Amino acid sequence: MATSTGLELTFLGHQTWHITDGLSTVLLDPILTEAFGAGGLEFPIWPPRHIDVATMSLPGAVILSHEHLDHFHLPSLNMLPKAVPVYTSMTTPAAVTDAIEVLGFTVHRLDHTTPLVIGEIEITLYPAGARTLFWEQRVAQPLIRLAGTTGNDVFIGVDADVSDLYIEQLADGALAPPRLAVVSNNAQTVPYGALGADNNLLPGMDGPRTRKSGIEILNGLLIDYCKPFDGATDVALCGNGFTAPRSPHGPFLYANHAALAETSNALQHLFRVHGPRPGDQLTVPHGTGPVTASRAAWVHLDETAEARALEEQRAFLANPKEVEPTPITAPLPQEQWEPARALLSEELPRMARELIATRMGALASGIHDYLHGPVGSRRAVLRLLDPPGAEGSIESYAWNITGPAWELVEATGREEAMAAYPFGVEIYYQDLIAVFEGRAQIWDIVGGSYQGWHIGEPLDSPVYALFAVYGEHQRPDLAARCYEHSLTALGYTQGIAA
Repeated sequence: MATSTGLELTFLGHQTWHITDGLSTVLLDPILTEAFGAGGLEFPIWPPRHIDVATMSLPGAVILSHEHLDHFHLPSLNMLPKAVPVYTSMTTPAAVTDAIEVLGFTVHRLDHTTPLVIGEIEITLYPAGARTLFWEQRVAQPLIRLAGTTGNDVFIGVDADVSDLYIEQLADGALAPPRLAVVSNNAQTVPYGALGADNNLLPGMDGPRTRKSGIEILNGLLIDYCKPFDGATDVALCGNGFTAPRSPHGPFLYANHAALAETSNALQHLFRVHGPRPGDQLTVPHGTGPVTASRAAWVHLDETAEARALEEQRAFLANPKEVEPTPITAPLPQEQWEPARALLSEELPRMARELIATRMGALASGIHDYLHGPVGSRRAVLRLLDPPGAEGSIESYAWNITGPAWELVEATGREEAMAAYPFGVEIYYQDLIAVFEGRAQIWDIVGGSYQGWHIGEPLDSPVYALFAVYGEHQRPDLAARCYEHSLTALGYTQGIAA
C-alpha cells in the first residue's frame, strides 16, 4: 500500500505538469523555457513565467503525450539530466523519438496495458478516443494515481476526445471515476479582425459571431467533455497557454482560466473547477479531504509583461482592426530562388494528390455548382504572395481535381479568385518553401502567414487540409529536418534518420 500522502500537481503553463507524491516526480510534456517552437519561430508561454529549473525537484521520468510543438520541445528536454528516461506512446513518430535520443536520452514506448511505475506513482497511457480529430489521433492521455489505489486518480485529457478504453473501464467498474480531471481548453479564440485558423475570407462568413464565446468553451469542456467522468469532484482547466508570435491583440480570448473557473463554479454544481496559473499546485489527497491549492516557489510569474499584453488586448478590443498576414521567415536570397522553384515543382504534385483524401478534397470533388452555375474541374486556388524576384505580386496555381494537379494560372485579385474558386489559400511563397525545407512547421504558418476561404464547415477548410498533408504524422521527413535545425542550435550535429 502506498505511503505517500497524495499527488501534488504543479501547473507550469499551457499543458506542462510537474507531478510528485513527495518522494518521486514525473514531468508531463515539459516546456521549461519562456517560449517554445520547433523551427525558427517561437510562441511565448501565457501568462509569462520563469521556471527555476535548478530548484525544481528533478523528475524520475518524462512523459511525452504526443509530437506537437506545444508539447515536444527539444531545448526544454535538453535542460534535464540525460539519465532521466522518456516515455511515450506506441504511435509517436519515430522522427520525434530519434531526435530525443540524439540529445542523449533513452526513449521507451508504452501501450495501455503496461502501467509505468515511478516510485509509488503509477501512470497508464490511454489511447485517444476514436472520434478524435485526425491531427490529434496519436495523443496519449495519462491516468495517474498512487500505485495500488483507485478513487483518487488524476486523468489528464490531453488534446483529444476521452479515451474509449478508459470510458469502458469506468463503465464496467474496473476503475472509479477520477478524483481530478484535467481538461484542455484549445479554443485559441482571436478577436474579430485578427488572424485565426477558422477565419473564412468569403463575404459574410467571418464576423464577431463566428468567434467562439466563453460560454461555448465552458459548455464543451465541462458539460460535454466531462460527461464520462460522472462522480469526479474536481476539474482543472489548462491549455490556451501561449500567444501567437507578433500578435497585435495579446493573448487569446478566454485564456484566463482562473476567471473561467470562478464563472464555472457560479454556474454549475457538478464539480469544483480549478483554473491554475503557472506555479499553482493542486494536491489530491491519498484519503478523503478536498483538493487543496498552494504555490511553488520555483515558478515566477512576470506580472509586468502580463499586464502589458492584457492592455494590448483591451486596446484591440476597443478598436478592432483587420490584421494582415506577414511572412514568418526571411526573404529567400537570390541564390536560393532557383532551388526554391525546383522544390515547389517537386512538392506541388504530391500536395495535389494528398489533398484529395482530406475533408476539403471530398467536398471539392462532390460539388457541382458554385455561385454562377456549374463548376469546372478547378476547385481551389493557391495564391503565393511575394514570389522570388517579384515582391508585391502573386503567383497563382489552380487545383485541377481531374489530375489531380496544381496548374499555373494568371493571377487575379482576391475577390475575383473567390468568385471563381470555392476554396482558396493565400500564403507567402517564402513560408511555404520553409515548410517544404523543414525550416518551419505548418503550425507556424497558421495565424501569421496564412489566409483562406472555403465553403462548407470549418473542418472543410484548406487550413485543416494542410494540417492533414503536412503534420508530423504525415510528413515525418519534414519534421525530422525541423528537429535537425533545433538540434544544431543546441550544439548537436548528429543527423536524424527520416
